[in-house]
Amino acid sequence: MSKGITSRAEDYSQWYNDLVIKADLAENSAVRGCMVIKPYGYAIWERMQAILDKRFKETGHSNAYFPLFIPKSFFSKEAAHVEGFATECAVVTHYRLKNDGTGKIVVDEDAKLEEELIVRPTSETIIWNTYRGWIESYRDLPILVNQWANVVRWEMRTRLFLRTAEFLWQEGHTAHATSEEAIEEAERMLEVYATFAEKILAVPVIRGRKTENERFAGALDTYCIEALMQDGKALQAGTSHFLGQNFAKAFDVKFTSKEGKLEHVWAT
Repeated sequence: MSKGITSRAEDYSQWYNDLVIKADLAENSAVRGCMVIKPYGYAIWERMQAILDKRFKETGHSNAYFPLFIPKSFFSKEAAHVEGFATECAVVTHYRLKNDGTGKIVVDEDAKLEEELIVRPTSETIIWNTYRGWIESYRDLPILVNQWANVVRWEMRTRLFLRTAEFLWQEGHTAHATSEEAIEEAERMLEVYATFAEKILAVPVIRGRKTENERFAGALDTYCIEALMQDGKALQAGTSHFLGQNFAKAFDVKFTSKEGKLEHVWAT
């Protein structure tokens, strides 16, 4: 056994943490639940990102970027979505600091935001509010947009790389004229994830669908790949969601079909 690394048989979780730190991939930061990704760790991310980005573009996706901050009112428009993320949200309430006269820096109570801002846990709401201005006709569809970004989910139990309060990821958000197109897109992207995991990362995965209780908040169906860790636990390694028309209805995103009818778009 390497010096300073707990054996897997003794404590699997500690072995994992020891390995990440000894390999100089990451370390815990001064911010609770957040990590510093060190050069070796970030180099791995860059390689993964480059390969996935190429594969996304090969399937017709383009990259864009949306705000980190989301108005709180956006979350209340899709009930299941807000319920699913309510306990994990970091909220910005003020926009200024001040000196309290004793040398301490405090929040300026006179600088309260008119509407609180949620630090992005995921971008469905801000993106679908934006898509309302992008979509008018069936000629505007499909929209195949991907975003490389960071997100914040206020996790109580964190672990380097597996789950931290802030983490790097990508999120694709697509709009379609029919449910069939949207389902096909969700299934196609799950296969991209699965092939990447198996052929590039050499991690075998099981493809499947989440139960109703485990679905993404606001989705009609969540397709997933699950990997098996060496202690026998399953680890969700990627998800692709069929959102139906839930977010299109919540944000009033409609298009004129080829038949001249006004319809809500379908989403993934």
